[in-house]
Amino acid sequence: MTTEFIAAFESTYLPAHDVDVLETSGHTRHWRTDLELLAECGIRRLRYPVRWHRVEEEQGTYDWASTDVVLEHLRDQGFEPIVDLVHHTSYPRWLGGFLDPDFAPVYLAYCAEFAQRYPWVREYTLFNEAFSTLFLSGHEGIWPPYGRGMESFVQMLINVFPAVAEASRIYRELLPGAKHVYVDTCEGHVGYDEIGRGYAAMANDRRFFLLDLMLGRELDDRQPFVQEVLIAGGESLLEMRPGEVDVLGLDYYAHSEWCFSERGGLAPSRDPQGLAELARQYHEHAGLPVMLTETNVRGFAPDRVSWLKYTLEQYEIAVESSIPLNGYCWFPFIDSVDWDSLLANAAGHVDPVGVFWLDEKLQRRTSSMSEWFTKVVAGCPSRDVPAYRFQPPLDRWLQGFIAQLDHWDWQDPPPEEIGMCANTRTIHANWEVVDDFVW
Repeated sequence: MTTEFIAAFESTYLPAHDVDVLETSGHTRHWRTDLELLAECGIRRLRYPVRWHRVEEEQGTYDWASTDVVLEHLRDQGFEPIVDLVHHTSYPRWLGGFLDPDFAPVYLAYCAEFAQRYPWVREYTLFNEAFSTLFLSGHEGIWPPYGRGMESFVQMLINVFPAVAEASRIYRELLPGAKHVYVDTCEGHVGYDEIGRGYAAMANDRRFFLLDLMLGRELDDRQPFVQEVLIAGGESLLEMRPGEVDVLGLDYYAHSEWCFSERGGLAPSRDPQGLAELARQYHEHAGLPVMLTETNVRGFAPDRVSWLKYTLEQYEIAVESSIPLNGYCWFPFIDSVDWDSLLANAAGHVDPVGVFWLDEKLQRRTSSMSEWFTKVVAGCPSRDVPAYRFQPPLDRWLQGFIAQLDHWDWQDPPPEEIGMCANTRTIHANWEVVDDFVW
């Protein structure tokens, strides 16, 4: 079995701080070096961002100069970019966010300008993780404009998502030979009692809601999440014109799986279903080829090697079960920055999740992760990747996954790599290990 590996670079814009992660991770300065490292690993296909917030810093005025340089370099060097036109909150600062009444026309104008300038692009993502992005911005109050509750969330969906569908239809005309890689989170939810099973049923319904709208599926108003949308005033969403999707991108992390009871919810789940099973569910629901468009784990380099082994093993199981998985993407290729605060702060905290890690001076560093990633890209199967024991706090945080790994021959990680990363504090800061359910 041949697995095509894909790379990516984290780029989310922080409107409150007027900075993006391509800048804070040093990629805007070191992009040539980063792409050389990528090529040395054997990667030719990559998810790559187009930074709308820098392209259109003044409304209606597009500055493509820096985008031209990078995209033309990618094309000339034989790379195959899956361009990412909006990654989370990466919209121009002058735009009032996802509730701005001008969002749809200015977004569609930007998409059209891009397609007309780069007609050679073969793959694109029009809006990364639409549901989770708008949920965090409109329901949970975590990202701007910090909305809370279903009514705010539904109004944001109405303001944004029909425009995403329209952009996909426009691209059928402007880029007829290109594929729309529609990317969203790959979720699984289970319940342990009557209340927990009820909430899990709603969450499992919710995960397909925008995908079904995009595909033009008829939604039943008796579905648990559809009922909530209608109560919140979302009737027009069920009548929106569908869009076009060629490939369904699945972003799978340990915290994509939740378990629920009357005492609340917990992630990662104590009983995760695993990537292979969830990929089957998404493929069968959508009837589309699928791609693993994101995965990583926050930890020391050997922790990441073990997560690479696990997700690659799950990928192999899925493909052996005739699930059309067309690509494995570790996201991001270089460590990210400031995700320990979910991008609330621009503090320069390096997030230890990449194939290559960043030191205090943002220099790219090799490790067992970069070594083994290069080997699997060259064809090394998951069975030959070492199973390094997860280190605290991951050993407890991932305890639900251990039952799936009882066939592994565990070994101690290289001692010199424990504590090697300059960003050890981030490993422990964000993943709070809990021993009980919390509301």
